[in-house]
Amino acid sequence: MKRRVVITGLGIVSPVGNDIQTAWQNIVGGQSGIGRITRFDPTDFNCHIAGEVKDFDVTQYLSAKEARQMDTFIHYGIAAGIQAWKDSGLELTEEMATRAGVIVGSGIGGLHRIEDTQTEYLAKGPRRISPFFVPGSLINLVSGHLSIMLNLKGPSYAVVSACTTGLHSIGDAARLIEYGDADVMVAGGTEATISPLGIGGFAAMRALSTRNDDPTSASRPWDIDRDGFVMGEGAGVLILEEYEHAKKRGARIYGEFVGYGLSSDAHHITAPDCDGPKRGIAMALNHAGINVDQVQYVNTHGTSTPIGDKNETEAIKLAFGDAATKLVINSTKSMTGHLLGAAGGIEAVFTTLAVYHQISPPTINIFNQDPECDLDYCANEARDLKIEVALSNSFGFGGTNGSMAIKRV
Repeated sequence: MKRRVVITGLGIVSPVGNDIQTAWQNIVGGQSGIGRITRFDPTDFNCHIAGEVKDFDVTQYLSAKEARQMDTFIHYGIAAGIQAWKDSGLELTEEMATRAGVIVGSGIGGLHRIEDTQTEYLAKGPRRISPFFVPGSLINLVSGHLSIMLNLKGPSYAVVSACTTGLHSIGDAARLIEYGDADVMVAGGTEATISPLGIGGFAAMRALSTRNDDPTSASRPWDIDRDGFVMGEGAGVLILEEYEHAKKRGARIYGEFVGYGLSSDAHHITAPDCDGPKRGIAMALNHAGINVDQVQYVNTHGTSTPIGDKNETEAIKLAFGDAATKLVINSTKSMTGHLLGAAGGIEAVFTTLAVYHQISPPTINIFNQDPECDLDYCANEARDLKIEVALSNSFGFGGTNGSMAIKRV
């Protein structure tokens, strides 16, 4: 019999707030975190907007000297990880340390540092390449640093699966606990790619919104006038814990991680297909032992792309059948933008809080709902909602899909 996994800690760095209380308040209040890019001058690009992290003080978590040795995505991941750890109230003995691990992934990793180092190299030669360049850019170094800082001696690695990274990290971590390889896991995703190459690459694909004159309403999932996603940045991290372990120490339990599904479209590197997500959702519900009519809420991938939103709507209808019309669905990306590898992390945080507080955040900016997206997307206002089971979806380039189910405790 598989062991039960519960969520006992949450941490976040995001465009809508750098702590759980602020971020949740803004998400429920329908506050957008999107604005004009300040990280660099975007004038020459067709996209000038993004969901930037604001007023983040890395020295709350690291010394200024240590921080200079790491890319920004590592800063965000460490910050969210430490927040979640403190929120959980865990204190590890040396014996417990070998049963605690970490999986915090990133979709792209140290893009800022790679760009900056290349510029420095071209201008001043190889002697200017820092010895911290490689460890400051590697994706698994978020897990590495957190393992050292928190004395986590169990499994430590990173998952990389594009925009499904955060969800896959959490799902894999839960499996390690279920199968007895760990009792505690720190898990989530982090990303910081608001840079010339990050914005330029997605802009070249025509994937980004160009609604530059109205940033706060640019991300509009399910709206007929949606024109692409808005890039975001940040990190979302959960503390997963074996149920008896959490109960024994009197931990606050936000919810139970009950289902994990993953699949591949085997279709196209960027264009989605509804069969893959449908199978991922079905696998998560099957793993949880839950029927389609027992789910009340879905935090969708919902990126605000013309193809993606319609495809996810179809996948949900295929997976849930007639029960799809009774679901309350939302996309918090309408407020945060799309955090790529961190999306599944922060959305797992929001899904957990939706279950814990019994409220669905809104999907803002639905001014004219697309007739082909014909479900209940909790348009523009949060809603008190009895949620026994919630689902969160993430999908990524390469046709990779993930779904997770959280149950009220």
